Amino acid sequence: MKSIADPKQAEVRLNTPGTWLLVALVVVGVSVAALRLATGLGATTNLSDGVPWGLWIGFDVVAGVALAAGGFTLAAIVYIFGLEKYRPVVRPAILTAFLGYILVAVGIVLDIGRPYRIWHPIVFWQEHSVMFEVAWCVMLYLSVLALEFSSSIWEKLRLARLVNFMRMIIIPLVILGITLSTLHQSSLGSLFLITPELSPLWYTSLLPYLFFISAVGIGLAMVIFESFISAKVFKQGLEMKVLTGLARAAVFVWVGYLAIRFWNLIATGRLWDFTWNAQGALFLVETGVGMVLPVLILSIARLRNSPGWLFGAASLLIGGAVLNRLNTSLLGFPNTWQVGYFPSWMEFAVTIGLVSAALLAFKLAVKYTAVFAAYAHKPSTPGLKSAGAVVEAE
Repeated sequence: MKSIADPKQAEVRLNTPGTWLLVALVVVGVSVAALRLATGLGATTNLSDGVPWGLWIGFDVVAGVALAAGGFTLAAIVYIFGLEKYRPVVRPAILTAFLGYILVAVGIVLDIGRPYRIWHPIVFWQEHSVMFEVAWCVMLYLSVLALEFSSSIWEKLRLARLVNFMRMIIIPLVILGITLSTLHQSSLGSLFLITPELSPLWYTSLLPYLFFISAVGIGLAMVIFESFISAKVFKQGLEMKVLTGLARAAVFVWVGYLAIRFWNLIATGRLWDFTWNAQGALFLVETGVGMVLPVLILSIARLRNSPGWLFGAASLLIGGAVLNRLNTSLLGFPNTWQVGYFPSWMEFAVTIGLVSAALLAFKLAVKYTAVFAAYAHKPSTPGLKSAGAVVEAE
């Protein structure tokens, strides 16, 4: 069975110091994860009854789900709205989402007290629980992402029947993925409606809407960020017209998010509860540096069309959004500061190991599947045939 010849893939080298560093970090992370499963949360984390959720839930799960939102966002843009110019970045976005949700699932398994009961939501239904809905949506959406990404494998292997079958079902799959993402992205925000002790700077009845809107904004920023990294590492070329289009969309999304959030803070009087303490400083960094500043940068055409400014603004948006998720799930609670929670080195090792595993898997996927085949559709890339066209010609 022959695979599609992609000259770009031949340039992807696996035997590099960077690859071996990622392997080493994954080995450390897996070792600590095995220790956690063998000895429990108390022996490996600094969690307690006062702070039951820490780095693994705050970053690996709550922030991780948002960082993976580029998959359903780009799929909607390309397959539902028919904006074909964004097709070159849809597969990398779906791959990032697929890997991101795998890490989310691993993070949940490691964080729950009894990981061997992870299958319980499948059998023991709790229809009134937000966590039940999130669990089912994540399971189903992970399956949808696996199917969407499988097209890259079938095209690489020239399995024409499977490629054609995926083309037949891609629209229903995308619609299902958008529905599931809308449900669980907003439900994650709903989860914190039962935590009134959360600082008024973050607690609001609008959390489900804010979580969903910001997830779309994070997804757009992640696609821009990921495109710059791929251009640098995999020599795939930088589609500035595509990225500036996504940046314009991100401006509208984030302006809407900030308008709703600050209107709500002012209308409820909670903005006047602002005090100069650690949580106040986090709020200013999150909204000022991580949201308002990059939106201003992307609003100026000259800066938006500059690769350096565009990459910097996308990075700030991602940082601001991750900080928002950490503030909402961890740092915005008074107990976190009163107990003095700080993640143990083993919590950091597992999180770094998970991120390293995702980066390593992304590199392997670029090397051995047709992740960037969509670039071949562009007339500006001469000499590189469309993977889909090659399959059809077989």
